[in-house]
Amino acid sequence: MVDIKPFRAVRYTEKAGNLKNLITPPYDKIDSDQQKDYYTKSPYNYCRLILPMEKNKYETAHQRIQKWLHEGVLTKDNAPAVFVYRHEFTIAEKTYTRTGLIAALRLHAYSENRVFPHEVTHGAPKADRLKMLRTLQKDLEPVFLIFSDPENQINNFFAETTKTLHTIEVKDSSKIKHTIWRVTDPQKIKILQKALEDKVLVITDGHHRYESALAYRDEIRTQEAWTEDSAFNFHMSYMVPVQDEGLMVLPTHRLLKKIELTSDTLQQLTKFFAVSEISPTVEALEGFLESCKQEHAFCIYDGTKAYGLLLKDEKTVSELVNNGNSKKTQVLDVVILRDFVFKIVMKTGELKIDEDIVYVGSTRTALEQVDSGEAKLAFLVNCIDPETVWQIAQKRERLPEKSTDFYPKPVSGFMMMDISPKENL
Repeated sequence: MVDIKPFRAVRYTEKAGNLKNLITPPYDKIDSDQQKDYYTKSPYNYCRLILPMEKNKYETAHQRIQKWLHEGVLTKDNAPAVFVYRHEFTIAEKTYTRTGLIAALRLHAYSENRVFPHEVTHGAPKADRLKMLRTLQKDLEPVFLIFSDPENQINNFFAETTKTLHTIEVKDSSKIKHTIWRVTDPQKIKILQKALEDKVLVITDGHHRYESALAYRDEIRTQEAWTEDSAFNFHMSYMVPVQDEGLMVLPTHRLLKKIELTSDTLQQLTKFFAVSEISPTVEALEGFLESCKQEHAFCIYDGTKAYGLLLKDEKTVSELVNNGNSKKTQVLDVVILRDFVFKIVMKTGELKIDEDIVYVGSTRTALEQVDSGEAKLAFLVNCIDPETVWQIAQKRERLPEKSTDFYPKPVSGFMMMDISPKENL
C-alpha cells in the first residue's frame, strides 16, 4: 500500500531574504561555475547545503543548518502539511503547467512492487547522498515520481486546492514560475491518502537519493528504537499524475568524445538504416527528428556533415540485441542507439561517462561541442513518452543512463524534511 503523510517542513523565513536568491536546481544539475554563482547570490543560498564548495561538505552543511535554525533563517513548521506544487514554463514558445504533490512517502524496496526505478544507478552518487543523510538527518531534496490517475481523483484535489491562496510564488532564473499551496486540513489529507493508497509509483528523477534513503533507513533500524511512523521510514517526494498534460520529457543527446565517423561505419549503418545527408543546422536536425517521431530516427553530426537515419526493420535489431529486455524495450530509440549502433555496428565497447561519452539536452550545445573539438560525434535523438517510461518500469526493465529528462525538475530550497531518529510523522 502506498502510504503518504504530512510532515513539519523546515523552510526559509523572511530573514533569509528574497526566495529567488535562495533556490537552486537539484544538486546533480549544478556544475562548478553555477555553484560559484549560487554562492554569490546569498549567504543562505541552498547550494551551500546540497552542494557545499568547502572541503568537508557534509559537516559544513550540517553546521550551516544548525546555525541557520538558531539564527531564525530556517524554521520548522508547527503543523504537519502536504504541499501542492505547480510549475508554469515555456517550451518552443508554448506555455505548459504541471501540478504535483509534495508529501512524505513511505519507502518501499523495489521488490515490494510499489515503487519502481526506470534507470540504472551508480555507486558513487549513492555513497555521496548516504553520507549526506547520515550527517544531516534531513531530506534536502524531493524524489520525483509519477503515478497513474485515470479517474482524476488527485487532479480534482489539485484543482480545488489551487483555488485557495498560495503559500509560495516565485519565478526562477530560467523564468519558470513555481507556486506552492500548503494543505494542513486533516480531512483533506485523509481523502488524498485514500486516493493514493492503491497506486504504483515510478521514479523519474532521484534514483540515487531514493536508494540512499533505503540504505539509511535500514541502518537506523539496527541502531535506534523505531516505529512505523518514524520519519526515516519515509522520503520527501514530489508526485505527478502521468496523465498531466504538462508532464514533459526532453531528449538527451549523446556525444562521443573519441570516436570518429568513418566511411566504413557509415557504410555499415546503411545496411540497417535509410541514411540521408541533411543540412548541418539546428533547425534542419530538429526538423528531421520532429518529422520522424513515429519512426526510429537519429541524426549524426561530425563537425562537417549531418545525416538522418531511419531504421529499416525493427525485427533485425531485436534479433541482434540480446539485453534481457522485452521486444518493446529493445526497440526504443535510446536502446537501439546504445546496444545496436554503438555496441554492434560501431563496436565502441563500454563507454565511460565524461571520458568517452557525454550527454546534453540542447541540439545547439551538441553541435557546438563537436565544432569546438570537445567531442568527435553528436548523436541526436527524440524524447521518450512519459507513458512509455511508466509502462517499462513496471516490467522491471531499466533504460540506458540519461534516457529521460523530465522537465522542469522540482526546485531545491523550498523545504526540507527532518528524518532524525526521534522525528515521527
